[in-house]
Amino acid sequence: MPAVFVLIWSTGFIVAKYGLPYAPPLTFLAIRYFLSIVCFLVWIVLARAAWPQSRQQWLHLAVTGVLMHAAYLGGVWVAVKAGMGSGLTALIVGLQPVLTALWVSWVAQGSDEGTRVSGRQWAGLGLGLGGLLLVVSRKFGTGTEVTAVTLACTVFALISITAGTLYQKRFMKPTDVRTANVIQLAAAFVVTLPLAFFETEAITWNAHFLGAMAWSVLALTLGGSSLLYLLIQRGAATSVTSLLYLVPPTTALMAWLLFDEPITVTTVIGTALTALGVSLVVRPAKPQAA
Repeated sequence: MPAVFVLIWSTGFIVAKYGLPYAPPLTFLAIRYFLSIVCFLVWIVLARAAWPQSRQQWLHLAVTGVLMHAAYLGGVWVAVKAGMGSGLTALIVGLQPVLTALWVSWVAQGSDEGTRVSGRQWAGLGLGLGGLLLVVSRKFGTGTEVTAVTLACTVFALISITAGTLYQKRFMKPTDVRTANVIQLAAAFVVTLPLAFFETEAITWNAHFLGAMAWSVLALTLGGSSLLYLLIQRGAATSVTSLLYLVPPTTALMAWLLFDEPITVTTVIGTALTALGVSLVVRPAKPQAA
């Protein structure tokens, strides 16, 4: 499941490269949310999936939907559309594992509840961050446009997905992933649609746009978002978010295969460090002898 999640999630920037030149970002996302809701509803009816029973669970799902869909994706896509390079965007959002670990460690201090971040995991987080910096380092100095708007959008996206992950892990009870996604996406759609009306760029209906939309709905939302939801429910927040360290290196490999973008020795070394760092974070602790 983690490997499939990383592969799917890594296609996000590929989709942006294909789709964003032909549609404004928030309009694209609003359509994506709507179509995803329709697909999930069909799936729910056919499978007779159960809906959450309490209003509190509905509220918690709505909050995570706003944070992890509307705010996170909105921030990233607006920044990319405004001209921020994918490498710098990935670097900023890629700080999520460190931010999550800092929060988890702070909350766990002096408490037997929660999961403390071990020394080995801190070492893994450091290696992962170092590998990530190496992978995206070649993106710097290549004309990347960094403005107050693009920087604010990516930092906002980083804070949003970190808060959404921690919130979901803390408050969400086990829920059917299909009905949970519908509630999350509906909340994201309600927030995103009014903002999309302020965009003036028209949609160019062509094969690139339709292909990007289809992949966004079927793979990224129905597949990637569902896997992320399941991973958060089943694992510790620090271990799950550390998987996102693997996204920029995987994206670099995809860009090499699809767009013939070069992979340097630095990229290979960075990828190896990242993989080693993630393995240190997610590896189960050895049971202590009695």
